Amino acid sequence: MSTDYASQLPNHFPCRRVATMLGRRDWLRRAGGGAGLIALANLLGEQRLLGKEYAESQGIDSLVPRSGHFPAKAKAVIWLFMEGAPSAVDLFDPKPELTRRDGQTTDIKAFFGNPGPLMKSPFDFKQYGECGQWVCEHYTNVAKHVDKLAFIKSCYSESNDHVPAIYQINSGLPRPGFPTAGAWITYGLGSENQNLPGYVVLGNTKGAKGGPHNWGSGFLPSTYQGTLFRSEGSPILNLKRQPRVTEHDQRAQLDLMARLNDEHLKRHTEEGDFASRMQSFELAFRMQTEATDVVDLSKESAEMHALYGIENPTSKSYGSKCLMARRLVESGVRFVQVYSDGEWDAHSDLTKNHTEHCAATDQPIAGLLTDLEQRGLLDSTLVIWGGEFGRMPVSQNGNGRDHNPNGFLQWMAGAGIKGGVSYGETDEIGYAAVEHRTSVNDLHATMLHLLGLDHKRLTYFHNGRSYRLTDVAGEIIEDILS
Repeated sequence: MSTDYASQLPNHFPCRRVATMLGRRDWLRRAGGGAGLIALANLLGEQRLLGKEYAESQGIDSLVPRSGHFPAKAKAVIWLFMEGAPSAVDLFDPKPELTRRDGQTTDIKAFFGNPGPLMKSPFDFKQYGECGQWVCEHYTNVAKHVDKLAFIKSCYSESNDHVPAIYQINSGLPRPGFPTAGAWITYGLGSENQNLPGYVVLGNTKGAKGGPHNWGSGFLPSTYQGTLFRSEGSPILNLKRQPRVTEHDQRAQLDLMARLNDEHLKRHTEEGDFASRMQSFELAFRMQTEATDVVDLSKESAEMHALYGIENPTSKSYGSKCLMARRLVESGVRFVQVYSDGEWDAHSDLTKNHTEHCAATDQPIAGLLTDLEQRGLLDSTLVIWGGEFGRMPVSQNGNGRDHNPNGFLQWMAGAGIKGGVSYGETDEIGYAAVEHRTSVNDLHATMLHLLGLDHKRLTYFHNGRSYRLTDVAGEIIEDILS
């Protein structure tokens, strides 16, 4: 085609797209470069040398294991999430001044209004371990492990309402729609086992407040969102193959679907999330065997069931989830979050509420720590315990406690953690963090650091800016690291 002829053609299509006419040599040169780049991209993808965001948009395996920014202490995380907010002054951080001033009125403002006077803990405490950590009378099994634990006693968050506070403890921000910690970690590191999700949630039997946003991937590809497992029966509904469908037939169906989806993706390269959906079909196929095997607790001995308190009706549910968490981590799952059943939301009768939740979780948590240590997994697994905020030192409804985001407690154990230490303090009555105040961003920065990830470099470009789990804040808590 001559240049003169091309100049005589209209320069717009009817839909107003500009028509760029090329000579024959220009067309061959540009097309050859394009074809070569396609081939190069394919080769780089096979060698895992492409950037994660490009690889994800092209459907290249996004959960393959990857190295972090520096050598890691931890390979996996088990987060024991105590939904509803346990009270630090009634479990691990007794306040003598609160006991002394029991019944006195204060000017503390409460979330629901009409706060009562200061209320001492209804529980007795003893010191345990070489570190002399105080633990309440209802957490005596966990108390045996205090020399492995690092207590962070000066945490604070932004919201005094459950839903935004749970969003914040999970995603760093008190709003829905942002990637959660497990999603960021699997985005950064992938997963050790391609036949299981990289991020698994063992949920509250009544359903977590705020719903699936608590384990969502936000603007990250959906490959990284948490997969909710049930603690009994089939871990995921509809996971088992229909009786009349053979594995060969199902494989043929998936192969046909993959070819059709691949053709669609070539025509619509901008649909990055479409590639994630394609991968989810393949993962579900592979999970039909391995996921069912992992959650089959009958493979464990009677002694192991007793260690986790599964033989006790009170602790059976949480014990089953803790044992399943160990089996998942042992099988290569990167991040497991284990929700407590019910809620530690003691607006009235704190004695009954916390006594029951301690009974449900004490033996399972102690069993998990013992089991991980015996198997050598505690050296590579970070265990986190805590809720979304704390509870007030004043009474509510006579014998309960209201929400308190101003000061609460978390503890960590395992990979890279210095055991038997306490970091930070709340004031003399346990109302607000005053020494070494620790934000949710600090907790997340420390967790990522132990996994070999620099929280300032783990970013994802979205809507014109680079986001990260710790937003624009976060400091590593060096004093609890070994």
